[in-house]
Amino acid sequence: MRRRSRTICLSLAFITIFLHLLLALTSLSIYHQPCDPPPPPRTDILRVLAHTSYTSVGVGRGPAEPPTDTLQRHFSNKDAKGGAKGHIQTLSDKGWSVKGGENASISLAGGVGHHDSNQAEPLESDLSKLEALFDHPLYNIPSPAVPEEDWLLKVKPKVKAIEKSSQMWVSASQEAYEDVQWTSDSNSHPPWLRFHLNISRWQLYLHRDPNMEPLTQQLATHRIVSAVQKSGGTQLKLVMSFPNYGQAMLKPMKQERDEETNYNLYYFSDFERHNAEIAAFHLDRILGYRRVPPVAGRLVDVVKEIKDITTDRKLARTFFTSPVGNVCFYGQCSYYCSTEHAVCGRPRHLEASLAVMLPDLSLASRRTWRSPWRRSYSRSKLAKWETEPDYCSTVKKTPPYDKGTRLVDFMDMVILDFLMGNMDRHHYETFEKFGNNTFLLHLDNGRAFGRHSKDEPSILAPLEQCCRIRRSTWLRLRLLSLPQYRLSDVMRASLFSDPLHRVAPLLSEPHLALNPHQN
Repeated sequence: MRRRSRTICLSLAFITIFLHLLLALTSLSIYHQPCDPPPPPRTDILRVLAHTSYTSVGVGRGPAEPPTDTLQRHFSNKDAKGGAKGHIQTLSDKGWSVKGGENASISLAGGVGHHDSNQAEPLESDLSKLEALFDHPLYNIPSPAVPEEDWLLKVKPKVKAIEKSSQMWVSASQEAYEDVQWTSDSNSHPPWLRFHLNISRWQLYLHRDPNMEPLTQQLATHRIVSAVQKSGGTQLKLVMSFPNYGQAMLKPMKQERDEETNYNLYYFSDFERHNAEIAAFHLDRILGYRRVPPVAGRLVDVVKEIKDITTDRKLARTFFTSPVGNVCFYGQCSYYCSTEHAVCGRPRHLEASLAVMLPDLSLASRRTWRSPWRRSYSRSKLAKWETEPDYCSTVKKTPPYDKGTRLVDFMDMVILDFLMGNMDRHHYETFEKFGNNTFLLHLDNGRAFGRHSKDEPSILAPLEQCCRIRRSTWLRLRLLSLPQYRLSDVMRASLFSDPLHRVAPLLSEPHLALNPHQN
């Protein structure tokens, strides 16, 4: 019995020791597991930008706006020290590792979070988010004064009496235009002229530009005194003139806002959308680019504001009345200018986008650049970048992408195009005065926002192949993924300010909602 009891005791002791060792090993393994929960699915509008195979993103040195070399230091002072209430968490809290130096890079430890948008927040909340976004340090980077040579246009300090001719501003119908009382004082200038004079090497207009409200109000309400068709292009566009000699490009409504692009159509066969031009301006401003000319929506009287005042005989000949009594016209262009594709009022009121015209080419010439990632515009052929994974290596050795900020400027445009689904970026323009060291103009966005049910990842091919992005752009994208600055919400709030929002939302809700099942 004693031997049996001793054997049982020894067995129980060994079992106890074994269990303690097992428990210790288990605890140790649990201790070494990451404390952070796994990142949520990357299903929001920025998911493709975050879901890349690389872990560090090269950042080009040099600004696309007034110099932002102080961006990282300023951002850290404001947020990393906890001094900016209501703003995003510190970089270390978000799992970011920012390395300074000549070749700055940003390493990411996690993806962009997904936010539930099934329940739409009140408009007041969205407006407060937009205001908070524009108050954020990332949108208010201190910058030095703009050098004289970095302004696109200059005002002559003095004009000789002989030059003050009454014929300086002559039109076909002078009585429709206002008397010119402009001086060197900017307060005497109309909004469109102030806009032209404020264009610099790095941006079209300033953040919080006080001229933006009167300028967009002019586009939406000012009396139209002339309407002629703009030559060139594949679809109908008009140039509208105002009494103060300002001009705007009009793109008419061709289809309903919630109507998606036909999946059987190629990207080059799609209609241009007036609401896409408006939404592109707002998105470009929210991203902090300020490279899309200001655009506003307007209800245009087809008879009073186009037919009755046009001096374009070719345009005038295309007006007719539809079988249901709507006034229609179709103009002359390469495509979609026929009675089958006519633009019609309801019965005479037509929705349209009006974009302020850039300075005349005689004053500020522009250079057109072919996009290195241009699509083939063929039903059977692929572009070179679609068949060569290492295509970016060739581009980076080719001027003007081999130095300066041109490559990261191009990536900014790629990100804009992806977010609005624009596959039609075959060319872009820059102001010739500034050479290669300037921003890219984000013009002609009418084929954007065609599909809300599917993203087009091929638009991001330049970003994936080159693995380059500007630091300020990346930080703003991360900021816009946070609930308090959510891109969908601030975009909704920004579009609310457009006059056409009173008719119907500029973008249907599926464009703004985050769909976890979207491909």
